[in-house]
Amino acid sequence: MADELDLLRRADPVPSDDPRYRDRPLHPQAERRLDHLLTGGPARVRPRGAWHGRRWAWGLAASAAVAALALTLLLSGTTTAPAVAAPRPLVVEAGSAAVPLDRIADSAAAAGDSPRLRQGTHVQTWSLAMTGGPGGRPPFTLPEERVVRWKADGSHTELVVATDPRHPGRPVITDGGDTPRTVQDGHVLSRRSYPPSWSDAPPAARPPHDVRRLRAYLEEIDPVDTMDTPGLLDATAVLLDHWTLGGRESAVLARLLADAEGLRPLGAVTDRLGREGQAYVYDDTAHSTRRMLILDPATGAVLGLEDTVTEDEPEYGVHAGDVMSYSAWLR
Repeated sequence: MADELDLLRRADPVPSDDPRYRDRPLHPQAERRLDHLLTGGPARVRPRGAWHGRRWAWGLAASAAVAALALTLLLSGTTTAPAVAAPRPLVVEAGSAAVPLDRIADSAAAAGDSPRLRQGTHVQTWSLAMTGGPGGRPPFTLPEERVVRWKADGSHTELVVATDPRHPGRPVITDGGDTPRTVQDGHVLSRRSYPPSWSDAPPAARPPHDVRRLRAYLEEIDPVDTMDTPGLLDATAVLLDHWTLGGRESAVLARLLADAEGLRPLGAVTDRLGREGQAYVYDDTAHSTRRMLILDPATGAVLGLEDTVTEDEPEYGVHAGDVMSYSAWLR
């Protein structure tokens, strides 16, 4: 609906006709966690490992659903084509300086406590849908935007819209449960209101302001014996799906990330919403994925997290370099 889409676009001040949103090769980061195939018909793909509710892939329930999507694409014309192929990974600017994370943390700490911490989130996501087995079709990308706002009485609202800022005004593919279909840009997928609720457990609890307590907070989100770098990145994404961090919280998070093993600086990158950031990459060889974290170099705020496949997976039509998931957080 137009009013909800206008609300989202006012929340994101970048104009819809910005040339950075036009068709061009995309490049987000790497992580695939494919699980096991279910028996019977075109199989569903489930995440390999628990990733705290983040959907990495969807399956089509039957070959009829595949045929329905193909028919939808034919009827809706070529305008939906950009949403079908998997996005390409973000590319670091050649010759750009790689800024160490501890320097980002220093800059963020010097910037002070502005902006302030706010409960709720505004996030744009792209997720790769795929099938395997007989009747499977090539992967396609599902873009969504979600805005969660909390009120003083502890109640909150959640608005989820099908929209892709890379192609403003064009139809968008949505999974619609087990039947993928195209909808108009700005179509409201869900709009919910929740009664007042409070919790002292992460991620609902207010995040702390020092590194030691923040690590304990994130470990409670990702309850393993020793939180490794993939777990830290997962828990960070969950945190950002519940809170819009202020300057002080971003500085503490950057300081914690600076100590993460294997998370290395690569250089400057322009994210999917046209924002300039610094890229930090972790190669998860255990799951054949590459994870790119993008931070604002001045404030330390996390701009995005990209997960990319590093090996071909012919059974699902996935190739090395395909982006499995991308999240872009906004204020």
